[in-house]
Amino acid sequence: MNQDSAITPTRTQSDYIGRFAPSPSGPLHFGSLVAALGSYLRARSLGGKWLVRIEDIDPPREVAGAADMILQTLSAYGLNWDGDILYQSQRLDTYQAKIDKLLSQNQAYYCQCTRKQIQAMGGSYDGRCGRLEIPHTHGAIRIRNTAGVERFQDLHMGDVCLDSDFATEDFIIKRSDGLYAYQLAVVMDDAYQGVTEVVRGCDLLPPTCRQISLNQQFSYQSPLWLHLPLVCDAPGMKLSKQNHAQAIDTDKPQASLNAALTFLGQQAVTPQNDIRAMLAEAVAQFDLSEIPKQAEIVL
Repeated sequence: MNQDSAITPTRTQSDYIGRFAPSPSGPLHFGSLVAALGSYLRARSLGGKWLVRIEDIDPPREVAGAADMILQTLSAYGLNWDGDILYQSQRLDTYQAKIDKLLSQNQAYYCQCTRKQIQAMGGSYDGRCGRLEIPHTHGAIRIRNTAGVERFQDLHMGDVCLDSDFATEDFIIKRSDGLYAYQLAVVMDDAYQGVTEVVRGCDLLPPTCRQISLNQQFSYQSPLWLHLPLVCDAPGMKLSKQNHAQAIDTDKPQASLNAALTFLGQQAVTPQNDIRAMLAEAVAQFDLSEIPKQAEIVL
């Protein structure tokens, strides 16, 4: 078991590639804006590229037209991206080819354990299907988690240690309903797009250990990690599309932009009709050290 972080050497500014990767499950809310803005400011302040990826591999959770609405909202806020949009739904064959290779090399296996059975194991899957003399031929697919990374260094939150059972578990990379798991897709796509640093909310701190583990097992260069405070409307209750968080205003974005900057500990900028001028000012004065080192902030 590897308990070391998978942090890579610091890149030069010109090599920097960041990204914002929303799922099309509804319109962008204030929490989404904070994540997008933090990622954008970090990339632009380092002279790097900023990509947008639509993570549309979970159709039951997706809302018709949400992807276009998200892109229109980003444009309304002047958050213009580099290059083409990557849609995960266009990469399903690539994910499947990777899974087929993992299965053929005995690096992954089928599992038929139910949630009830896993609860009876103590809440963490114990790898039993991976030890069968006659393997299953259908069900969910789990990775043999040989890396088992339990801790990593976050550029903002510092040293992060995760629960050992969670970090070392053989986790699912394709669900029993045939949908590809987030952990697999995000790791493959970050590598494909050459992402050098991931800036996102602290709700994704725990899964980071699994993504680092996959990067190690796939021999990918792991990105750096930088997690931002979550916007919450009550302790432990982040704003989310599932909780019907209010969509941000696209007609008059100036107030929401300054509110997001203030949330991130940055100075507010001069309100102007040209939102791009406001963003340019925000980029010029961006200071990572001023972002609160809290997992969540209640509004």
